[in-house]
Amino acid sequence: MKKGLLTLVAVAVVVLGWGILRKTTPPSIGFTRVRRATLTSTLPTNGKVEPFEWQAMRAERAGILGRVAVRDGQTVAKGEVVATISDPSIQADIQAGEARVAESRANLAALENGGKPAELADIDSSLKQAQLQLQQEQKDAATLDRLAAKQAATAAEVEAARQKVRQSEAEIQGLEQRRKALVGKTDVAAAKARLEDAQAALDLARQRAIQGVVRAPMAGVIYGLAVRTGAYVNPGDLLADVGQLNRLRVRVYVDEPELGGVAEGQPVTITWQALAGKTWSGKVERKPASIQPLGTRQVGEVICWIDNPGHDLIPGTNVDAVIRTAVVPNALIIPKETLRRDSQGTFVLRLAEDTVERRAVTIGAASIGAVQVTQGLAEGDAVALPAEIALRPGDRVTPVMNGT
Repeated sequence: MKKGLLTLVAVAVVVLGWGILRKTTPPSIGFTRVRRATLTSTLPTNGKVEPFEWQAMRAERAGILGRVAVRDGQTVAKGEVVATISDPSIQADIQAGEARVAESRANLAALENGGKPAELADIDSSLKQAQLQLQQEQKDAATLDRLAAKQAATAAEVEAARQKVRQSEAEIQGLEQRRKALVGKTDVAAAKARLEDAQAALDLARQRAIQGVVRAPMAGVIYGLAVRTGAYVNPGDLLADVGQLNRLRVRVYVDEPELGGVAEGQPVTITWQALAGKTWSGKVERKPASIQPLGTRQVGEVICWIDNPGHDLIPGTNVDAVIRTAVVPNALIIPKETLRRDSQGTFVLRLAEDTVERRAVTIGAASIGAVQVTQGLAEGDAVALPAEIALRPGDRVTPVMNGT
């Protein structure tokens, strides 16, 4: 009985001592050393892809797409037929216009030649007969003149013959005047005007037919094909886009506070979730000229270009972007998570023997996981990592070095 009581007392003493010791033992806290390394400062964000050079192809007139000769991703030459817009009425207008032009040309040619062929033939026939008759009458008159000189014909017969000659000459003169009067200057001018009107109508119909043939305005790759054969289109409807896809432009959205670190010529790396593991490289081409809202963010559109030799990245895609804003060799760096902030500024908890002390720091360039320290720490210093318990300057700790 006495021995059992002593055992219980001993156990109680041990438990009490362990509790007291536990309360007085400093907590184990993770620490990491300040080290020197080359720090690549990056700015991760997102963006949208568009062609570096492109043009839209739109319908110039209404109609039904009789043929779509291309597909998305197809390479085309400048001027290559992309689609045709059919309209049966246009072909009918062309045929009618050609007939009107031919008729107008024939009428003009007839007028310029003196009149209509039937009327001219009638006048020419009358002239020929009158001229033959005149020749005969002139011979008769000459014969009578010789006979009258021999007193073989009377003066009345001679005068009658001469009268017939004068009548025939008057008839020929009248026919010639009639032939000249058959076509006036105003008739020719009117015929020319009718021909010009007919030609203008024909040219318009042909131009409408040309508008029905959609050709590539530049050499490149077809993308964003929005129509198919048999679809009805209106003037201005988008058919497809064509662009140079060997090089792309990316509009990268950078939050306003981070724009100060962006400069033209900085390297940029693009990734697309649809092709995991593949990257595209380029450079910053132009900084933004203004700030604009993007959802809940205030951003500037940083214009970048990237090479796209395999055409794997397509316009219109949403991508992730990383801009390399700086490379600092031999920089003092610490993990970003060791930084702490309060109303007095940015600081870390530095290990001083077995306690932690507040150490204000000035930071410089930063990467995704690390930050450069320009003032406040030295190489080899140990700084506290985030812990489950709240640490205050002066707290005693049991340091556990990161990686050990």
